Amino acid sequence: MKLRTLTLDELTIDDERSFRHVALYDDLKQALRRDGYRFRVPEGDASWDRVVFLNLTFWSQSEQGDLIAGDHLAADVVAHVAWHHLAHRALTPAGAPPSAEALLLAEAIASAFDLYLVGRLLGHAPSSDFLATQVPAMAEAAEAAGLSDAGFEALLEGVSADPERAFEDLRALLFDVTTALLPCDRLSRAAEILAGFDAHRFAPLLHHYELSNWILSTRAPGSASAPDPVARAVDAALRSAPVSLAWLEQRWVRPPAPLPAVAGAPSA
Repeated sequence: MKLRTLTLDELTIDDERSFRHVALYDDLKQALRRDGYRFRVPEGDASWDRVVFLNLTFWSQSEQGDLIAGDHLAADVVAHVAWHHLAHRALTPAGAPPSAEALLLAEAIASAFDLYLVGRLLGHAPSSDFLATQVPAMAEAAEAAGLSDAGFEALLEGVSADPERAFEDLRALLFDVTTALLPCDRLSRAAEILAGFDAHRFAPLLHHYELSNWILSTRAPGSASAPDPVARAVDAALRSAPVSLAWLEQRWVRPPAPLPAVAGAPSA
């Protein structure tokens, strides 16, 4: 497969009008522009499922950037890519592979931001393509987990009422669950760990995020599995911040000076 590289400005961003009221979305987009982030696109025909498989299974920050099927990209994917890019810069030493916990924290942030976007768009852009795909998929996962239709509606109302709180609650849950499951080597113990989170308000959404893929990918050779003090320090700072998204925006998205390749524990 021959690949060509494209900048963000060479792509058509779909559904972007739905995000025009979300200032942080534009800041994330500008961060990719600022850093010259590039996307890889197959030359000629390539099936969508093969592109997705290759990108999910063999994506590497060192090979920047994401493999996409063509020159169109959904606006929510722009944000998702930006969070992974910024997390890699903030959490991973230059020239070193990311730790398992750094990978899990990055995915938790990017995935929780999807829920934040749901909350922001529900009252402003109800006909967006993003909601048309995300909400039914979330509803299906919630139903499979035993949440009633009324319960799911109440969950969405809570997310819409306070998207920033929803972001942090889900981010922390995703990081807690995956880091607890990462060293687990027994099915019975894994079941106990999952059951311990059943009371969390976003527990019905857990399997929407395909956590098995997260854990399997972080167990791959080359990913350090020991506790990562940098990732843990960021996690702690986000939990203690009045608004965790504001913390990330200030330090990662719009840093006052060029962001170093890494590290040391961040301040709260």
